[in-house]
Amino acid sequence: MVATDPKAGATAAEPSSPGLLGQLIRFGLIGGFCALVDFGVYQGLRALGMDATPWVDIARAISFIVGTTTAFFLNRKFTFAGGRQEGARQIGSFVALYAVTFLVAVGVNRTMLHVLPDSAWKATFGWVVSQATATVINFVMLKWVVFREPRATVSTVVSSTEEN
Repeated sequence: MVATDPKAGATAAEPSSPGLLGQLIRFGLIGGFCALVDFGVYQGLRALGMDATPWVDIARAISFIVGTTTAFFLNRKFTFAGGRQEGARQIGSFVALYAVTFLVAVGVNRTMLHVLPDSAWKATFGWVVSQATATVINFVMLKWVVFREPRATVSTVVSSTEEN
């Protein structure tokens, strides 16, 4: 018996990514949710007395870790599933990326707290600028390093066409 369906006998593959626009939309939605988590933790810790140096930096560090860890797992599942890789390489890339963005987020927040004039919105604006900077770095590095999708090689394309 000859199969007429070109997909007959094919095994289920890993889910492919939704494309750049789809990834940006999903990343934005997940990022917005995780930014609220991050900001809520930051404001909560400040309300508990972590509002002066060095405690405000520690509060920002804790909120960053909570928000970005949540974002990593949600983006791994829903945004960059096509590039999902298991193992030490992905974990190493994740740790390196988040170490850099952690330092950037805390450093930008600290800088903003020093350069902005005193106001009721100073800490909030500093957080927003630091979060935006870290978010841009995260998207670029998650897409093209941590969750990089495998490229189709000539041998993959040839063997795929030979099977059909």
